Amino acid sequence: MTKQEIEKKKSLARTLFLSGMEQQEIAEKCDVSRVTISKWANADGWKEARAAKSITRAELVNKLLLAIDRLIEQVNADEDGTSLAGLGDKLSKLASVIEKLDKKASVVDNIETFMKFNEYLRHRAETDTEITPALLKIINRLQDDFVAEQMSK
Repeated sequence: MTKQEIEKKKSLARTLFLSGMEQQEIAEKCDVSRVTISKWANADGWKEARAAKSITRAELVNKLLLAIDRLIEQVNADEDGTSLAGLGDKLSKLASVIEKLDKKASVVDNIETFMKFNEYLRHRAETDTEITPALLKIINRLQDDFVAEQMSK
């Protein structure tokens, strides 16, 4: 198998992995071993990208708001006021996490957009000879670099 063929399979595998397909099924569709898919996923951070895609910011914020609600209910139900002592600190930490999520919201949005764009490119590559596996590899690397940079801010 040529390097170009491997890169084409890897690009397809990444797209399928990020869409939620199981590694064994991806391996069968790409005609490589499941171990190869696992190595690619680990080496290139596919699992992290899929995890970031699978839960939305709104879901995370809702879960944090529910946690805040439970804390307040505990304080209200507490007869002797012992749970009131740490409430301010806990609420402050949860509010800080929500604020950070709002700042990083664009990272999740970017990942979703990149995945749609990669799917578009994959289909377009079937008829457009300018879209080569080498080009797809460069685009994927730049997208991954961009997301990593945004998450580190």
